[in-house]
This record gives sequence, structure tokens and C-alpha cells, in this order.
Amino acid sequence: MQSGSARSGTSPGGFQRQFSPACPSIPPSQKPYSVAVQVRVRAPFIGLCDSTQCGTLRCQEQEPSTLSVADHGSILPIAPATCYGHLAKRADPARQSDRARRDAELRPHIQRVFDANWQVYGVRKIWRQLRREGFDVARCTVARLMKSMGIQGIIRCKPHKTTIPDKKLPCPLDKGNRQFRVPAPNMLWVSDFTYVATWKGFVYVAFVIDAYARKIVGWRVSTSPHARFVLDALEQAVHDRRPVKAMGLVQHSGRGSQYLSIKYTERLADAGIEPSVGSVGDSYDNALAETINGLFKADVIHRRGPWRSFEAVEYATLEWVDWCNTVNAMR
Repeated sequence: MQSGSARSGTSPGGFQRQFSPACPSIPPSQKPYSVAVQVRVRAPFIGLCDSTQCGTLRCQEQEPSTLSVADHGSILPIAPATCYGHLAKRADPARQSDRARRDAELRPHIQRVFDANWQVYGVRKIWRQLRREGFDVARCTVARLMKSMGIQGIIRCKPHKTTIPDKKLPCPLDKGNRQFRVPAPNMLWVSDFTYVATWKGFVYVAFVIDAYARKIVGWRVSTSPHARFVLDALEQAVHDRRPVKAMGLVQHSGRGSQYLSIKYTERLADAGIEPSVGSVGDSYDNALAETINGLFKADVIHRRGPWRSFEAVEYATLEWVDWCNTVNAMR
């Protein structure tokens, strides 16, 4: 190819494509290929998900126009041939794999059974109904397709979530990187909270743990999951350890709105603590705090329940934290 010219061609799926020798919007160090690719779209365009955390592909309905693959979501982490392959498969379903064609056939039937039964059937009942109708399908396939379709069966108890992310709030980076072994105290704190069912309603328990000694340096029990009660647990930890900015202390937590609130992040900054946040729905990103929550439930809540009141849970938590920090050999 000559440096000052451009050439065009047709992709395997019949789409017009044009190769340009240079793209001024991308620094040379970031160009994964010798040429930048521009796609003249005659069908839905395959682009990146809107979320910057997600690298999956999605389909965007676009008017026929010239779109730059590099400009669409920065740099696509795929080869141009892969992009054209997706376009070709959307235009010609016969190019899709056997599994993809089978999934496309099953999805309408799964949705039909789900809608015909008050939208309460779960994986097991939909799978059995399809088997009765003569479909040779595995249970795991039904579960996978229902998950991709965003449908699920009704559950008898009220679902209770503790991590409610607020997408509008700025989110710190994950500085913990799933490494919970540190060489000295006050280098990494992890925070999380859990809930306990009582006769008078739910009670929420928050912990702040020093990763070095597995010691609980702050805790609080509350009747509401507002930001104030996780801030109280942080205040106790700050009062106990007196961190300073020179320490380089990192406080790692989940992505719940309580830990991303303005008051909480401002208090971290005032105390010289760097915030760190894991991903949504991934317990491994905050595994140490999840372990403490699990021990708390196993040692106290499940063994000594049922719980009558907030005061009973608070006193039991006080006893357990004192025992963990002074007697228990979990460290």
C-alpha cells in the first residue's frame, strides 16, 4: 500500500470498507494496526458497550454512514476481521454457529412459557415445560438463556440487597487488586456491611478490618443502611489508629452508594486515606471483608438466633468483636 493513498474493498459479508493510511485522532503509540479502519456501515454496527468497564460487543442500530472503528469507543480490542465477521453473521444467520442458531430458536419458546405462566416460572419449571412439549434441551441451557434474556422466576422471600451502586457518583479505582496480605499495619483496610433479620425488621452491621492483622478496627450496628452508619464505623477506625497521609493507607470497599457518598469520601480525604472500590457483584474483589461477614454470620447470627431486637444484635456483635480481636486465632 502506498503511504498517500487509500484503498477500499468488500468484506466477506458484503459490507463496504475503506482503509485509510493514517488517523489523526489516535496517537501513533496507540495504533494496534498499521492502518486505521473505517467501516461504511450498511447494517447494524458492532460497537463497544457504553460502560468503560466492559469490553463486550453490542449491536447499535445506525443510519448508513461512515464510522471509524477507532473513534467508536476509542480502540476496539478486537481485530477488524472479527468486527466484519459479526456484521456478516447478523446479515446472514446461516453463518452463525449451531449453538447460536439453536439459542435463537429457543428464546421465543422460553419467553412464551414464561409469559403464559404469570411470569413466575423459574429455570426448573420452564425446563420441564419445554421437555413436555418435546424440546430436547438441557437445564443449564435454559438457565443460561434466561439469564441472557434478563428474566427469572419469582422467589418466595423478598429479595434484599445491601450493595446498591449509584452510577452517577464518581468511582475510585481498585487499588487492592485482590491482594489482602500486607507487610505492616495501616496499609490496607477493607470495609463492608451485612444484614441480620430480627423480629422487628432488618438490622445492618458494618465492619472495618485491618488486612495486616485481620483485626476489626471499626464496627457499627444500625436499623437503616444509610451512609451515616458506615461513616460511624470509619470514624471508630480512624480514632483507634490515627492514620496520617504519609502512611499511604488504602481503604477498600464495595461499590455501594454508602461508600461512594460525598460525606464518606470527604472523610477519607480528611484522614489521609486513599479510597479503593471493587466491581459490582464480585465477592472476590473484597474477599477479606466477605470472609469476616461470613464468620460473623456463622459464629453469632446463625448459631444464636432467632434475634428479637436491634439491641440484642448490637450486644452480641460487641462480644464477638472483642473476642475476635483478643482471643480468636483467625489471624
